[in-house]
Amino acid sequence: MPELSWSHYRLLIRVRQPDKRMYYWTEALKEQWSVRELARQIHSWYCERAAALTAWEGGHPGAIIKEPYVLEFLPFKTSGGHLEKDLESALLERLQEFLLELGKGFAFVARQKRLSTVSGKRFYIDLVFYHYLLKCFVLVDLKTGELTHRDIGQMDMYVRFFEEKWRGPTDNPTLGLILCTEKDHTVVKYSMLKESRNLFASTYQFHLPTESELSALIHP
Repeated sequence: MPELSWSHYRLLIRVRQPDKRMYYWTEALKEQWSVRELARQIHSWYCERAAALTAWEGGHPGAIIKEPYVLEFLPFKTSGGHLEKDLESALLERLQEFLLELGKGFAFVARQKRLSTVSGKRFYIDLVFYHYLLKCFVLVDLKTGELTHRDIGQMDMYVRFFEEKWRGPTDNPTLGLILCTEKDHTVVKYSMLKESRNLFASTYQFHLPTESELSALIHP
């Protein structure tokens, strides 16, 4: 495995906490992050936003989900003024950066995956990924506004449908992730998100989080 460059180490020594420095060092080696990619991960508080300092390990698959997702590489400045299809197109145009933000293990599968019912109704999943470490499909639904109970019900249907039609015999259960701009904690608490091991909702933003913003999200 190749060692890191001096430029990598110059970035790492600025990370004060030893456990976080070790985390970034390990991930940079494993994922072969460039200097630019390592800098981006450190500046976006990648470690703090991850559900755990280490990769998913024998526990809840939700450990691969971040809060929030930082999409500062997109051309948008605010959460309003664009359509969901614009957000989707922008993410696919910067797919390499989006995969870096999603985290290790994600591989892109499809865009606007069509689901057809017996009666002829058609639904479309915005983005489909396969997580080769968890060995499961991850469905992503993009929202340009606040999370609603309808969004949650829709994703639940997508996951159940996908499980029946496309999950293979060696695949683990399909996960559904809704990306939205805001979450009402009451909606989350009293919905199927509360107990489900398969459904998740996370917010996203178009700027790097400040320390105070991050602290508010981690310790609401």
